[in-house]
Amino acid sequence: MKFPYAAHMSSRTSRAGLLTVGAVSFTVLAWASAFVAIRSAGGAYSPGALALGRLLAASVVLVVLVLVRGEGLPPRGAWRGIVVSGLVWFAGYMVALNWGERLVDAGTAALLVNVGPILMALLAARLLGEALPPRLLAGMAVSFAGAVVVGLSMSAGSAGSSRDGGSTSLLGVVLCLLAAVAYAVGVVAQKPALSHGSPLQVTAFSCLIGTVACLPFSGQLFSEVADAPASATLNMLYLGVVPTALAFTTWTYALARTPAGKMGATTYAVPAIVVLLSWLFLDEVPGWLTLLGGVLCLAGVAVSRSRARAASRVVATAPVQEESTTTGS
Repeated sequence: MKFPYAAHMSSRTSRAGLLTVGAVSFTVLAWASAFVAIRSAGGAYSPGALALGRLLAASVVLVVLVLVRGEGLPPRGAWRGIVVSGLVWFAGYMVALNWGERLVDAGTAALLVNVGPILMALLAARLLGEALPPRLLAGMAVSFAGAVVVGLSMSAGSAGSSRDGGSTSLLGVVLCLLAAVAYAVGVVAQKPALSHGSPLQVTAFSCLIGTVACLPFSGQLFSEVADAPASATLNMLYLGVVPTALAFTTWTYALARTPAGKMGATTYAVPAIVVLLSWLFLDEVPGWLTLLGGVLCLAGVAVSRSRARAASRVVATAPVQEESTTTGS
Protein backbone atom coordinates (compact mmCIF):
# COMPACT_ATOMS: atom_id res chain seq x y z
CA MET A 1 0.00 0.00 0.00
CA LYS A 2 2.94 2.35 0.52
CA PHE A 3 4.21 2.21 -3.03
CA PRO A 4 1.01 3.47 -4.76
CA TYR A 5 0.84 6.31 -2.23
CA ALA A 6 4.47 7.21 -2.83
CA ALA A 7 3.91 7.14 -6.59
CA HIS A 8 0.83 9.34 -6.20
CA MET A 9 2.66 11.91 -4.09
CA SER A 10 5.62 11.88 -6.46
CA SER A 11 3.27 12.46 -9.39
CA ARG A 12 1.57 15.37 -7.62
CA THR A 13 4.91 16.94 -6.74
CA SER A 14 6.17 16.53 -10.29
CA ARG A 15 2.98 18.05 -11.72
CA ALA A 16 3.17 21.02 -9.32
CA GLY A 17 6.81 21.52 -10.24
CA LEU A 18 6.00 21.55 -13.94
CA LEU A 19 3.23 24.11 -13.40
CA THR A 20 5.63 26.33 -11.46
CA VAL A 21 8.30 26.08 -14.16
CA GLY A 22 5.66 26.84 -16.80
CA ALA A 23 4.47 29.89 -14.86
CA VAL A 24 8.04 31.18 -14.48
CA SER A 25 8.81 30.58 -18.16
CA PHE A 26 5.70 32.45 -19.31
CA THR A 27 6.47 35.35 -16.98
CA VAL A 28 10.04 35.70 -18.21
CA LEU A 29 8.99 35.57 -21.87
CA ALA A 30 6.19 38.08 -21.35
CA TRP A 31 8.37 40.51 -19.39
CA ALA A 32 11.07 40.27 -22.03
CA SER A 33 8.55 41.12 -24.74
CA ALA A 34 7.53 44.16 -22.71
CA PHE A 35 10.87 45.83 -23.46
CA VAL A 36 10.07 45.76 -27.17
CA ALA A 37 6.52 47.01 -26.60
CA ILE A 38 7.65 49.81 -24.29
CA ARG A 39 10.09 51.09 -26.90
CA SER A 40 7.27 51.27 -29.43
CA ALA A 41 4.58 52.78 -27.20
CA GLY A 42 7.02 55.11 -25.42
CA GLY A 43 7.47 57.17 -28.56
CA ALA A 44 3.86 58.36 -28.41
CA TYR A 45 3.06 58.23 -24.69
CA SER A 46 4.73 59.98 -21.77
CA PRO A 47 5.95 57.77 -18.89
CA GLY A 48 3.01 58.38 -16.57
CA ALA A 49 0.39 58.10 -19.28
CA LEU A 50 1.90 54.85 -20.55
CA ALA A 51 1.92 53.41 -17.02
CA LEU A 52 -1.71 54.40 -16.44
CA GLY A 53 -2.90 53.04 -19.78
CA ARG A 54 -1.10 49.78 -19.15
CA LEU A 55 -2.54 49.45 -15.66
CA LEU A 56 -6.08 50.30 -16.79
CA ALA A 57 -5.98 47.56 -19.42
CA ALA A 58 -4.57 45.11 -16.90
CA SER A 59 -7.17 46.05 -14.27
CA VAL A 60 -10.05 45.31 -16.62
CA VAL A 61 -8.70 41.83 -17.38
CA LEU A 62 -7.90 41.05 -13.75
CA VAL A 63 -11.26 42.23 -12.40
CA VAL A 64 -13.04 40.04 -14.94
CA LEU A 65 -10.92 37.06 -13.87
CA VAL A 66 -11.64 37.71 -10.19
CA LEU A 67 -15.39 37.93 -10.85
CA VAL A 68 -15.42 34.81 -13.03
CA ARG A 69 -13.54 32.81 -10.40
CA GLY A 70 -15.59 34.34 -7.58
CA GLU A 71 -12.56 35.01 -5.39
CA GLY A 72 -13.78 38.26 -3.82
CA LEU A 73 -11.71 40.54 -1.61
CA PRO A 74 -8.36 39.35 -0.22
CA PRO A 75 -8.16 38.46 3.50
CA ARG A 76 -7.09 41.21 5.89
CA GLY A 77 -3.63 39.75 6.34
CA ALA A 78 -2.81 40.18 2.66
CA TRP A 79 -3.59 43.89 2.38
CA ARG A 80 -0.32 45.26 3.72
CA GLY A 81 1.71 43.48 1.08
CA ILE A 82 -0.85 44.30 -1.61
CA VAL A 83 -0.77 48.02 -0.84
CA VAL A 84 3.03 48.19 -0.77
CA SER A 85 3.32 46.15 -3.96
CA GLY A 86 0.67 48.23 -5.74
CA LEU A 87 2.22 51.57 -4.88
CA VAL A 88 5.88 50.65 -5.21
CA TRP A 89 5.96 48.01 -7.95
CA PHE A 90 2.87 48.43 -10.12
CA ALA A 91 2.91 52.23 -10.03
CA GLY A 92 6.40 53.39 -9.06
CA TYR A 93 8.38 50.83 -11.02
CA MET A 94 6.46 51.35 -14.26
CA VAL A 95 6.64 55.15 -14.20
CA ALA A 96 10.34 55.15 -13.26
CA LEU A 97 11.26 52.61 -15.94
CA ASN A 98 9.24 54.33 -18.66
CA TRP A 99 10.89 57.63 -17.79
CA GLY A 100 14.35 56.16 -17.39
CA GLU A 101 14.28 54.50 -20.81
CA ARG A 102 13.73 57.89 -22.41
CA LEU A 103 17.02 59.13 -20.94
CA VAL A 104 19.18 56.00 -20.90
CA ASP A 105 19.84 53.60 -23.76
CA ALA A 106 18.14 50.22 -23.58
CA GLY A 107 21.31 48.27 -22.79
CA THR A 108 22.22 50.43 -19.81
CA ALA A 109 18.61 50.39 -18.59
CA ALA A 110 18.49 46.59 -18.71
CA LEU A 111 21.78 46.37 -16.83
CA LEU A 112 20.64 48.79 -14.11
CA VAL A 113 17.25 47.13 -13.61
CA ASN A 114 18.99 43.77 -13.23
CA VAL A 115 20.36 45.02 -9.93
CA GLY A 116 16.83 44.22 -8.70
CA PRO A 117 17.22 40.46 -8.23
CA ILE A 118 20.32 40.98 -6.08
CA LEU A 119 18.49 43.49 -3.90
CA MET A 120 15.53 41.10 -3.82
CA ALA A 121 17.60 38.20 -2.51
CA LEU A 122 19.23 40.41 0.14
CA LEU A 123 15.89 41.87 1.25
CA ALA A 124 14.29 38.43 1.35
CA ALA A 125 17.15 37.15 3.50
CA ARG A 126 16.88 40.13 5.85
CA LEU A 127 13.09 40.55 6.08
CA LEU A 128 11.72 37.08 5.29
CA GLY A 129 14.50 34.96 6.73
CA GLU A 130 15.20 33.24 3.41
CA ALA A 131 18.53 31.49 3.03
CA LEU A 132 21.24 32.55 0.62
CA PRO A 133 22.62 29.16 -0.48
CA PRO A 134 25.94 29.06 -2.35
CA ARG A 135 24.29 27.90 -5.60
CA LEU A 136 21.93 30.89 -5.56
CA LEU A 137 24.77 33.34 -4.95
CA ALA A 138 26.93 31.69 -7.63
CA GLY A 139 24.07 31.70 -10.13
CA MET A 140 23.30 35.36 -9.44
CA ALA A 141 26.96 36.25 -9.93
CA VAL A 142 27.10 34.44 -13.28
CA SER A 143 23.81 35.96 -14.46
CA PHE A 144 24.80 39.45 -13.36
CA ALA A 145 28.05 39.09 -15.26
CA GLY A 146 25.99 38.12 -18.28
CA ALA A 147 23.73 41.15 -17.81
CA VAL A 148 26.81 43.36 -17.63
CA VAL A 149 28.10 41.90 -20.91
CA VAL A 150 24.72 42.33 -22.60
CA GLY A 151 24.41 45.88 -21.29
CA LEU A 152 27.89 46.87 -22.39
CA SER A 153 27.46 45.35 -25.84
CA MET A 154 24.09 47.00 -26.41
CA SER A 155 25.36 50.30 -25.04
CA ALA A 156 28.25 50.23 -27.49
CA GLY A 157 25.84 49.52 -30.32
CA SER A 158 23.51 52.37 -29.43
CA ALA A 159 26.42 54.82 -28.95
CA GLY A 160 24.81 56.18 -25.81
CA SER A 161 21.83 57.77 -27.56
CA SER A 162 18.45 58.09 -25.87
CA ARG A 163 14.93 58.36 -27.24
CA ASP A 164 14.98 62.11 -26.67
CA GLY A 165 18.18 62.45 -28.69
CA GLY A 166 20.50 63.10 -25.75
CA SER A 167 23.26 61.05 -24.23
CA THR A 168 23.00 58.83 -21.20
CA SER A 169 22.07 61.05 -18.27
CA LEU A 170 22.57 60.82 -14.55
CA LEU A 171 18.82 61.25 -14.04
CA GLY A 172 18.16 58.30 -16.33
CA VAL A 173 20.57 56.13 -14.36
CA VAL A 174 18.95 57.16 -11.07
CA LEU A 175 15.46 56.41 -12.45
CA CYS A 176 16.49 52.93 -13.60
CA LEU A 177 18.06 52.22 -10.23
CA LEU A 178 14.86 53.40 -8.53
CA ALA A 179 12.94 51.01 -10.77
CA ALA A 180 15.24 48.18 -9.66
CA VAL A 181 14.68 49.04 -5.99
CA ALA A 182 10.90 49.24 -6.53
CA TYR A 183 10.97 45.85 -8.26
CA ALA A 184 12.81 44.23 -5.36
CA VAL A 185 10.66 45.85 -2.65
CA GLY A 186 7.45 44.94 -4.48
CA VAL A 187 8.36 41.26 -4.76
CA VAL A 188 9.45 40.98 -1.13
CA ALA A 189 6.20 42.69 -0.05
CA GLN A 190 4.15 40.28 -2.15
CA LYS A 191 5.69 37.14 -0.68
CA PRO A 192 4.00 37.25 2.78
CA ALA A 193 0.74 38.47 1.22
CA LEU A 194 0.57 35.22 -0.76
CA SER A 195 0.31 33.25 2.47
CA HIS A 196 -3.09 34.90 3.00
CA GLY A 197 -4.52 35.62 -0.46
CA SER A 198 -4.49 33.78 -3.76
CA PRO A 199 -2.08 34.78 -6.57
CA LEU A 200 -4.97 36.25 -8.56
CA GLN A 201 -6.24 38.28 -5.59
CA VAL A 202 -2.79 39.66 -4.80
CA THR A 203 -2.12 40.56 -8.43
CA ALA A 204 -5.54 42.05 -9.15
CA PHE A 205 -5.76 44.30 -6.11
CA SER A 206 -2.10 45.35 -6.34
CA CYS A 207 -2.82 46.39 -9.92
CA LEU A 208 -5.95 48.30 -8.89
CA ILE A 209 -4.00 50.19 -6.22
CA GLY A 210 -1.29 50.98 -8.75
CA THR A 211 -3.94 52.24 -11.17
CA VAL A 212 -5.41 54.56 -8.56
CA ALA A 213 -1.93 55.86 -7.75
CA CYS A 214 -1.40 56.71 -11.45
CA LEU A 215 -4.74 58.51 -11.91
CA PRO A 216 -3.01 61.95 -11.76
CA PHE A 217 -1.67 61.09 -15.23
CA SER A 218 -5.16 60.61 -16.67
CA GLY A 219 -5.15 64.06 -18.30
CA GLN A 220 -1.94 63.23 -20.17
CA LEU A 221 -3.30 59.86 -21.24
CA PHE A 222 -6.54 61.27 -22.66
CA SER A 223 -4.72 64.01 -24.56
CA GLU A 224 -2.03 61.70 -25.94
CA VAL A 225 -4.27 58.82 -26.97
CA ALA A 226 -5.96 61.03 -29.57
CA ASP A 227 -2.68 61.71 -31.38
CA ALA A 228 -0.93 58.39 -30.81
CA PRO A 229 -0.60 55.97 -33.74
CA ALA A 230 -2.61 52.77 -33.55
CA SER A 231 0.54 50.68 -33.18
CA ALA A 232 1.58 52.57 -30.03
CA THR A 233 -1.88 52.18 -28.48
CA LEU A 234 -1.97 48.48 -29.33
CA ASN A 235 1.42 48.03 -27.71
CA MET A 236 0.17 49.81 -24.61
CA LEU A 237 -2.85 47.48 -24.46
CA TYR A 238 -0.58 44.48 -24.99
CA LEU A 239 1.57 45.66 -22.08
CA GLY A 240 -1.52 45.73 -19.89
CA VAL A 241 -2.98 42.36 -20.89
CA VAL A 242 0.04 40.07 -21.31
CA PRO A 243 3.12 41.34 -19.39
CA THR A 244 0.96 42.81 -16.59
CA ALA A 245 -2.39 41.02 -16.10
CA LEU A 246 -1.32 37.54 -17.16
CA ALA A 247 2.41 37.54 -16.42
CA PHE A 248 2.10 39.15 -12.99
CA THR A 249 -0.49 36.49 -12.09
CA THR A 250 1.77 33.65 -13.20
CA TRP A 251 4.60 35.37 -11.33
CA THR A 252 2.67 35.43 -8.06
CA TYR A 253 1.59 31.81 -8.60
CA ALA A 254 5.25 30.78 -8.86
CA LEU A 255 6.35 33.17 -6.09
CA ALA A 256 3.92 31.48 -3.69
CA ARG A 257 5.79 28.22 -4.31
CA THR A 258 9.39 29.45 -4.65
CA PRO A 259 11.69 31.58 -2.42
CA ALA A 260 11.77 35.22 -3.52
CA GLY A 261 15.54 35.18 -4.01
CA LYS A 262 15.41 32.27 -6.44
CA MET A 263 12.49 33.81 -8.32
CA GLY A 264 14.46 37.01 -8.71
CA ALA A 265 17.47 35.12 -10.05
CA THR A 266 15.23 33.55 -12.69
CA THR A 267 14.49 36.95 -14.23
CA TYR A 268 18.13 37.25 -15.23
CA ALA A 269 17.04 35.29 -18.31
CA VAL A 270 15.09 38.36 -19.48
CA PRO A 271 18.08 40.21 -21.07
CA ALA A 272 18.98 37.14 -23.10
CA ILE A 273 15.42 36.83 -24.41
CA VAL A 274 15.24 40.56 -25.13
CA VAL A 275 18.29 40.17 -27.37
CA LEU A 276 16.53 37.37 -29.29
CA LEU A 277 13.26 39.31 -29.61
CA SER A 278 15.13 42.40 -30.79
CA TRP A 279 16.84 40.22 -33.37
CA LEU A 280 13.51 38.80 -34.59
CA PHE A 281 11.24 41.86 -34.47
CA LEU A 282 13.55 44.88 -34.65
CA ASP A 283 16.17 43.48 -37.04
CA GLU A 284 18.88 44.22 -34.48
CA VAL A 285 21.42 41.49 -35.14
CA PRO A 286 23.34 40.80 -31.91
CA GLY A 287 27.11 40.58 -31.92
CA TRP A 288 29.08 37.73 -30.44
CA LEU A 289 29.59 39.65 -27.19
CA THR A 290 25.83 40.10 -26.78
CA LEU A 291 25.22 36.42 -27.45
CA LEU A 292 27.89 35.50 -24.90
CA GLY A 293 26.16 37.66 -22.29
CA GLY A 294 22.84 36.01 -23.04
CA VAL A 295 24.34 32.55 -22.59
CA LEU A 296 25.81 33.63 -19.25
CA CYS A 297 22.41 34.94 -18.10
CA LEU A 298 20.74 31.62 -18.89
CA ALA A 299 23.59 29.62 -17.34
CA GLY A 300 23.30 31.59 -14.11
CA VAL A 301 19.56 30.91 -13.93
CA ALA A 302 20.23 27.18 -14.39
CA VAL A 303 22.79 27.22 -11.58
CA SER A 304 20.58 29.21 -9.19
CA ARG A 305 17.58 26.91 -9.68
CA SER A 306 19.46 23.60 -9.65
CA ARG A 307 19.16 23.37 -5.86
CA ALA A 308 15.40 23.87 -6.13
CA ARG A 309 15.15 20.70 -8.22
CA ALA A 310 17.14 18.80 -5.62
CA ALA A 311 14.85 20.13 -2.89
CA SER A 312 11.83 18.93 -4.88
CA ARG A 313 13.18 15.38 -4.80
CA VAL A 314 13.56 15.62 -1.01
CA VAL A 315 10.00 16.91 -0.63
CA ALA A 316 8.74 14.10 -2.84
CA THR A 317 10.23 11.48 -0.50
CA ALA A 318 9.07 13.17 2.73
CA PRO A 319 5.43 11.96 2.57
CA VAL A 320 6.67 8.40 2.02
CA GLN A 321 8.70 8.54 5.22
CA GLU A 322 5.80 10.06 7.12
CA GLU A 323 3.41 7.38 5.86
CA SER A 324 5.88 4.66 6.83
CA THR A 325 6.08 6.02 10.38
CA THR A 326 2.31 6.30 10.66
CA THR A 327 1.54 2.82 9.43
CA GLY A 328 4.23 1.33 11.61
CA SER A 329 2.82 2.72 14.86
